[in-house]
Amino acid sequence: MLQTKPPLTIRLCQPRGFCAGVDRAIQIVVLALKKYGAPVYVRHEIVHNRYVVEGLQSLGAVFIEELSEIPAQHRQSPVVFSAHGVPKSVPADAQARNLFYLDATCPLVSKVHKQAMRHQRLGRHVLLIGHAGHPEVIGTMGQLPDGAVTLIETEADAGKLVPADPRALGFVTQTTLSVEDTAGIIRALRDRFPDLHAPAAESICYATTNRQEAVKETAAGADLFLIVGAPNSSNSRRLVEVAERAGASMSLLVQRASEIPWNDIGAISTLGLSAGASAPEIIVDEIIDAFRQRFHVTIDLAITATETEDFPVMRVLRDVELTKADMAFVNGAA
Repeated sequence: MLQTKPPLTIRLCQPRGFCAGVDRAIQIVVLALKKYGAPVYVRHEIVHNRYVVEGLQSLGAVFIEELSEIPAQHRQSPVVFSAHGVPKSVPADAQARNLFYLDATCPLVSKVHKQAMRHQRLGRHVLLIGHAGHPEVIGTMGQLPDGAVTLIETEADAGKLVPADPRALGFVTQTTLSVEDTAGIIRALRDRFPDLHAPAAESICYATTNRQEAVKETAAGADLFLIVGAPNSSNSRRLVEVAERAGASMSLLVQRASEIPWNDIGAISTLGLSAGASAPEIIVDEIIDAFRQRFHVTIDLAITATETEDFPVMRVLRDVELTKADMAFVNGAA
């Protein structure tokens, strides 16, 4: 007698996965390798995803944490700054070492840098809502002199803040935060400091907001919600939290199909599936294939927004052709 697979509906979120800033950063490394050859050095993980990093390593990228790690014989090789942004001291250090650098900072992170600098220019102390130690936070704080920025991680931090001038405060946020958590912190700050100045434009990026909204729309009634992403990816971890709050029975972060805890998920009939902004589509395909091996799968595509943003690479790389084959290691062969 034939064993029939149990039915499973996969609610596949769209948008999901790579945002325009991540796509641009990976393209910059790929194009630099095509134009200049290996090695191309990358300061910090170009995006927070081990699969992407290992794929670029296989093409000839070398990942470092400090510019001092670049050996003397490779001083003419390009060094790429990650999508998360860097403090002003990093390009200054690169110039002092006569290094050729390509800045892959996401344009939306650069916008937050400019918002912080605008607050300071207008005489305000800057409050940065974000997570300590995250490279984006380090980069944003590094745009201004020591002492010009105070990091606010929680509503409790907002309650303890004692500014020199409560009427001269401006805030910006890390781009990858939970919209709800950030709103709560801002409310707490406004309650205490009514003259608090908002940034000139929203700091949380469109991709973070869109991916959270898609998860919210599809989480209710899901027996399991999987988010494809890395443990050090802030926006991916926030998606797990959003799925739990929005009604998924269980929500997990996985980097590959091999991490799915099959023995723990029990009998499920509805699976929610999305991916953080630094997670490649090829892993989403891998996970769907893993479920197809065990279930009779029906895909329910949940489209909540259409993203048309496209951030071009810097001019020096635009003379190099980027083909589908060049990006197949993250996007798949299709």
